[in-house]
Amino acid sequence: MNETDSYIESLSRNQTFLLPKTIEEYVETSNPVRFIDAYVNTLDMEKLCFTHSTPQDLGRPSYNPKDLCKLYLYGGLNHIRSSRKLERESKTNLEAMWLLKGLTPDFKTIADFRKDNPLAIGALFKQFVSFLKELSLYGAKQVTVDGTKLKAVNATDKAFNQRALAKRIKVMENR
Repeated sequence: MNETDSYIESLSRNQTFLLPKTIEEYVETSNPVRFIDAYVNTLDMEKLCFTHSTPQDLGRPSYNPKDLCKLYLYGGLNHIRSSRKLERESKTNLEAMWLLKGLTPDFKTIADFRKDNPLAIGALFKQFVSFLKELSLYGAKQVTVDGTKLKAVNATDKAFNQRALAKRIKVMENR
């Protein structure tokens, strides 16, 4: 018996198929990218104050801000912040390809979108997290520390209650 006979055989990379799988078949119905897609499609981009939310008549067409928002939410879900890494994901990751329907914006386009829409992107993420909390998909009930030493101070001026936390959030939003 040959050593390769005891393993599952893979396909040849040069094998052609009569009916190849569609990109739809690679993304499961329970995949979070489907939720991101459905959520962003319901948003009013003009109300959120995104640039290029209404297409221009002249010049080269821009990317739909909904597509770039989907990419940013996908990056947030997968802890990817870099524009270059998001560009690479859009070209190599099947989930990102499905989400963007094959669009591959370059890193400069992604970075410029972030630069041109900082308030709108912040509002998008805040609204998204609020929506997840409403659906009980984001509980924030458990915190895990991996042996990191944290400085603990429990003075009354350092402790947070609901009112102090709301005040701190308002200060950060204004900043």
